[in-house]
Amino acid sequence: MKDVLIQNMPWVWFIIAVLCFVAEMLTMQLTTIWFAIAALITVFVSLLPIAPVFQVFLFLAGASALLILTRPFVQKKLEARKIKTNADSLIGQKALVTKDIGEFEKGEIKIEGKIWSAKTADGTPLSAENKCIIEKIEGVTCIVKAV
Repeated sequence: MKDVLIQNMPWVWFIIAVLCFVAEMLTMQLTTIWFAIAALITVFVSLLPIAPVFQVFLFLAGASALLILTRPFVQKKLEARKIKTNADSLIGQKALVTKDIGEFEKGEIKIEGKIWSAKTADGTPLSAENKCIIEKIEGVTCIVKAV
């Protein structure tokens, strides 16, 4: 029975690798990918005359090392490639007030050729033809401040 287990260890590690890859595709958290890589490496290690207990130890050590040493670096690189899209890209940009913004009423601003409803965070009125900066967006209303 023990010989059958030792002969099938490469398949066991391969199945673990596939399951970890599937789990990573479902979660996209950059966690189980390191266990999948360690399991693939352990497939080749299991072809050597090494006891399954030591294979498990090497798998856990390799996965832990990959997780601790490479995950933060990869995560930082992936986040750096994120590009602000749609409304998020407007925050911090200058806009032109096209309709007066009152203390208790919304006005309008124009940015990138589009008209947005707008109000100031502190209720400060802004008259038309003034410039403002978009601080945040709530729903379809820009929260602005005077330049």
